[in-house]
Amino acid sequence: MMILLPISPVALKEIDRHILCKKFTKQVHLLLRNPQHPSLNVEILEPKWRGIHSFRIDRKYRALFIF
Repeated sequence: MMILLPISPVALKEIDRHILCKKFTKQVHLLLRNPQHPSLNVEILEPKWRGIHSFRIDRKYRALFIF
């Protein structure tokens, strides 16, 4: 089971500024239920040893997370 930590106020402000709240919420729920869901397009970022991943919010924006 994954635990979602609080999102920073700066990130929340950017999500609101770009009108991504619904899309972001939908993708986070998908991530919590199934991190390998095809619509998330999860990628591990370089350097891989840091464990930083990203998932797609929409065609233009991605969000970062750490396993």
